[in-house]
Amino acid sequence: MTACDDRLLELHALLDGELDAVNAAAAETHLKGCANCVAEFDRLVALRGLLQEPALRFEVPAILRARIARSLPDAMPTAPPSRFVWAALGAGTAVAASMLLMVAVPQSGMQRSGIEQQLVGSHVRSLLANHLVDVVTSDRHVVRPWFNGRIDFSPPTPDLSAQGFPLAGGRLDYIDGRVVPAIVYRRRLHTINLFAWPEGRAQASKSAHFDGYNIRHWERGGLEFWAISDVPDEDMELFQRAFDEAA
Repeated sequence: MTACDDRLLELHALLDGELDAVNAAAAETHLKGCANCVAEFDRLVALRGLLQEPALRFEVPAILRARIARSLPDAMPTAPPSRFVWAALGAGTAVAASMLLMVAVPQSGMQRSGIEQQLVGSHVRSLLANHLVDVVTSDRHVVRPWFNGRIDFSPPTPDLSAQGFPLAGGRLDYIDGRVVPAIVYRRRLHTINLFAWPEGRAQASKSAHFDGYNIRHWERGGLEFWAISDVPDEDMELFQRAFDEAA
């Protein structure tokens, strides 16, 4: 019995903590249903434990330490120092300049704000806590009425399966001090959470990257929409265009 060939690298990355929240959740979901991958993951955990045994560590003998110390020069050469000095000064200047640019130049796209942080948190929690949807269905005629009476507006819930974004369902979430709908779509193995609420101040359509996630914001029909996922930029742009055309 061997692990799935297409999951081996993912298991190593999961063990080393190299996966983002979305892919880590997907890997853990796979482990729940695959005994072979569970056995392989347990083997990797056991192997890591063996490699961390103190007995495997090599202590350098004192005599070797002494020989190395005797072979080293007592001090750095005093001439010609100028090349080393100017190199150090140049490196220090470059670091100072880069720090100044970080402070003085604004980040491209949207600035990090409380809204974006809350969106990332809600997106990650929905994937890790098995609370992605309250109503599980791909039927938009079921998702939209489900929100009636739970919120004071009616968000569009188009089915975008033909465009490559099948509807997965919906749930209620809490963003910026209000209960809001989260309309959930899929893009291959990825999840797109789309949040909506009545628009506030007028803003142009924007996109940004926070903590490895793409966030896209636009307004339409008196509502603000915020989509978040780890899909590429072109997929998010395609999703917004497909949603607007179908809504």
